[in-house]
Amino acid sequence: MEPPAALDDDWTIDTPDPANLADLARLTHLLRAHERHGRGWAGASVDDVLVEVSAQGLLTRENVVVRDASGVIHAWGSVHDRAGGRMLFVHVVERDLPDRVARACSDVLIEWAVEQAKVLGGARGLDVQQIDTGAFEGDERQAKWLSGAGFEQVRTWWQMNRPVEASEADLVDSPDLWEDRGVRFRKVRRAGTGLPDEDDLRDVHDILEESFRDHFNSWEETFDEFVFRLREDPGHRWDHWWIAEIVDVPDGEKPIPAGALVGTVSEGGEGSPDGSYVSYIGVVKAARGRGVAKGLLRTIIADAASRDRDRVGLEVDADSSTGADNLYSSMGWKTKYVTQSWHRDVPLTD
Repeated sequence: MEPPAALDDDWTIDTPDPANLADLARLTHLLRAHERHGRGWAGASVDDVLVEVSAQGLLTRENVVVRDASGVIHAWGSVHDRAGGRMLFVHVVERDLPDRVARACSDVLIEWAVEQAKVLGGARGLDVQQIDTGAFEGDERQAKWLSGAGFEQVRTWWQMNRPVEASEADLVDSPDLWEDRGVRFRKVRRAGTGLPDEDDLRDVHDILEESFRDHFNSWEETFDEFVFRLREDPGHRWDHWWIAEIVDVPDGEKPIPAGALVGTVSEGGEGSPDGSYVSYIGVVKAARGRGVAKGLLRTIIADAASRDRDRVGLEVDADSSTGADNLYSSMGWKTKYVTQSWHRDVPLTD
């Protein structure tokens, strides 16, 4: 790509080098500044950047950066082939740039993302490839750029947090295994090697696929895509995966998988305790109304308390049809900040 006229001729467009410490530091700085402006504080670390640009991340991602004449990065885009038909797009432009230059950088990122959408969608044989990107609520600059480039704001998400007290370690008999009203809650089994039982992982995948099938913007994800993506998360831990199963079944029959929760670690930074985060929670339709979701949430709260963590976070669709927000609010979760989803469909046929 050639730099647009609004950028000096000696600015360049290329890819970041994950082996270059200066590139990693600069991308981390840009991402943290983006977060700080959008929600008031920064949480990203170099590990979050490496998810996007490292050799492992590049199995499913592509990146682009805009550099000035001295090689300093001022804008960064990353796309992730999330699932067939859905491509996630990270869009970060330095806050201190003059408006004209910042807009030109944004145009570069979006034009590049559209081309990437054509490549990914074409490889999958699709007629249309969705680009899914986000913005913090109230970020007028980002909203103006996205709207002007043909994106539509389609959803609002509440980022919720709940404080955890040490006494809540006794909220359930044991976060490893407990039962209530015919439902057993347990951690995903692990072999002597420490790796999880594949049958359990496949049950978690199947539960979540079924649970979210009717939810907004749900796209089918293969088992391999699912496991690879979640393992990339810097906070991933195998001992933060739980299954709920119905055990009051006729003699001789196996327990019925009913729900699943995938948690991660949220690092607290210097001098601050870590937290836990609910990356995914789902309950199959046939098991709803039996307290499965509430039981899974009680389990991760108790687990967090037993690890001396001070909070559990999660994200919920503000327009959820399941009433999940009411459950979270009733259990002590409160909205900390708000994000938005913006989509653009890229046609791949004439």
